[in-house]
Amino acid sequence: MKHISGSLYRIKVALACLILSSASSAIAQQKQSLPIIQQVKFKKDTTSIISFGAKGDGITLNTQSINKTIASVSQKGGGVVLIPSGLWLTGPIELKSNVNLHLKRDAILQFTDDFNQYKLVQGNWEGQPAWRNQSPISGVNLENIAITGTGIIDGNGGAWRMVKKDKLTETQWKTLVASGGVVRADGKMWYPSEKTVKGSNTKNAGVIEAGKTAADYEDIKDFLRPNLLVLTGCKKILLEGVTFQNSPAWNLHPLLCEDLTLRNLQVKNPWFAQNGDGVDVESCKNVLIEGSTFDVGDDGICIKSGRDEAGRKRGVPTENVIVRNNVVYHAHGGFVIGSEMSGGAKNIWVYDCSFIGTDIGLRFKTTRGRGGVVENIYINNINMIDIPGEAILFDMYYAAVDPVPLAGEKREAIKTVTVPVTEATPQFRNFYIKDVVANGAEKAIFFRGLPEMNIKDIHLENVTIKAKKGIEIIEAAGIFLKNINVITEDTSPVVMIQNSSNINISNLKYPDNSKVLFDVSGEKTKGVKISGTDVSKAKMASLLGIEVDKKALEISK
Repeated sequence: MKHISGSLYRIKVALACLILSSASSAIAQQKQSLPIIQQVKFKKDTTSIISFGAKGDGITLNTQSINKTIASVSQKGGGVVLIPSGLWLTGPIELKSNVNLHLKRDAILQFTDDFNQYKLVQGNWEGQPAWRNQSPISGVNLENIAITGTGIIDGNGGAWRMVKKDKLTETQWKTLVASGGVVRADGKMWYPSEKTVKGSNTKNAGVIEAGKTAADYEDIKDFLRPNLLVLTGCKKILLEGVTFQNSPAWNLHPLLCEDLTLRNLQVKNPWFAQNGDGVDVESCKNVLIEGSTFDVGDDGICIKSGRDEAGRKRGVPTENVIVRNNVVYHAHGGFVIGSEMSGGAKNIWVYDCSFIGTDIGLRFKTTRGRGGVVENIYINNINMIDIPGEAILFDMYYAAVDPVPLAGEKREAIKTVTVPVTEATPQFRNFYIKDVVANGAEKAIFFRGLPEMNIKDIHLENVTIKAKKGIEIIEAAGIFLKNINVITEDTSPVVMIQNSSNINISNLKYPDNSKVLFDVSGEKTKGVKISGTDVSKAKMASLLGIEVDKKALEISK
């Protein structure tokens, strides 16, 4: 017997070592699996835009001088194009291969508010081919390009944007209206021009249609706001140190690019800026975003891959992305995937980031019609404070509205219906979120999938959130919550589970004397397992709907 016991002991030890070895191997493998982003390299030759006649007086339009400098340097094999001290007014700039556009600290590159300087071009808007005004900075099919330095690039976005009255103070609103433009009949929106008004009332404004040319869109031209920087089909890109601000629409939009590095950037927009995203990485591969600060009017750091049928037809996911050591202040979301994710997104690592006052912290959004699969997302070491909405949100009913309703705004409740699964059905699966702390949120964690396509296989571990409301899990399957501490004001309930299956919650911490710990409803709910949780501290451990099988909820020590 001793011999057998000894053998068993040795087997147990061997198994333990094997498990530890496997765990270490898995951790090492995850570290090794981080993508490698190829970096740029330039000749040291430097040419100032002054040598081509540019004047930094804030009055001279330097479009030709700057573009000639860039083209000349590129033709000679590349190098540095210098924007020296001064206020440099310009129209659209077109980057060229092997050129590093470098801005001195006291250089401001400002784009003109003369819309005539921006021609209508075929581009992309919110994941679909569309006519847009030429972007202030653009590049197509380039290689080895950069914008560096510590200067400022200003898109003069205030000339382009419509503004909601509710987002300004009374004094700001009166000043804006007095500047010109057009106020909507109901008095709640300001537009820069009549063309902007007409565009806002045009269905699918700017979407490319067969047989139409740029001239057919001239009557809504002002509405077709450009993104500040658009790079399409480019390889080996570096954006470093510069401030990008005040964009007409999105700030930074790399599309179908590879080996993209964004480092130590300041990306800014007024908080009320319509579509004023920080960076939208769309259908790109091998991306690093690090050490940067975002304070914008829409989503901060956003992953996209095309919209609906157009995105599925393109079929290019955003993949192999590292997002680390960033800070996001105001934004609709700190780190975001969607809603235009029809080409999919996968293999994304987000860590060591802080979100301060973002409407939502981690925001994953989509809707029927998108299609696409978002999977293999790894997130850890995230800190948040003062989140007006959800700290962590998965929502498959995105409705293209601000995440936090304005004062007095009423929104209809979602009507749940089941539809057939098709290629237009989106999917969220295989998310691993760990080590998250949030001090102050409206709601801690929110999952809302579709009846025909649940949110699947989401793992949250070591999460502490102080919020008004706790956790909601709707139409989800395979949700694993481990070591979750929700400090909520509203404890009726702490956790709500509806029409969900295979829900595993272990070591949940919650306020003493909570009114209801688990509210479980929906006839499809099954396989809810609670372990390692002292349910006795709640006034009511569980509340089951009459339609729920009593075996659907299992509470164990």
